[in-house]
Amino acid sequence: MERTLIILKPDAVQRGLMGRILTRFEDKGLKVVAARFERLAESKLEKHYEAHKAKPFYTGLVRFMGESPVMVMVLEGVNAITVCRRMMGATFGADAEPGTVRGDFGISRSYNLVHGSDSAEAAETEIALFFDANEIVEWQPAGHRWVYDAEDLS
Repeated sequence: MERTLIILKPDAVQRGLMGRILTRFEDKGLKVVAARFERLAESKLEKHYEAHKAKPFYTGLVRFMGESPVMVMVLEGVNAITVCRRMMGATFGADAEPGTVRGDFGISRSYNLVHGSDSAEAAETEIALFFDANEIVEWQPAGHRWVYDAEDLS
């Protein structure tokens, strides 16, 4: 099992898409093990987007992400990072394939609805930034064995 950080960004919140986006992840078989609806502090956003600090979009990105509450989640599943990134689609909605979150709900080059960790290392760092270990809940959905092959669970 693998974990990834997912953020439903301000545009997803303001457009009332949180439930529809989360449903896609759950329908795929991913499990929510932590979630919080909050307005992110500028200091946390600066740390989260630190790698982009020298880029021209950095200031606008930090401002945008702090304008509205977001839904921050940890999802768990087999190959969760790759699965979520495929489900999210290309960064810009106009470039994203139909059937992906961004392809179905986005067109903007600025607003792209959702963030997902891009590697196991990033997921570990991002999850630790947004959640304490005691906020991640270990649990087993009743239908889990019907989602994954038994060998996937070992």
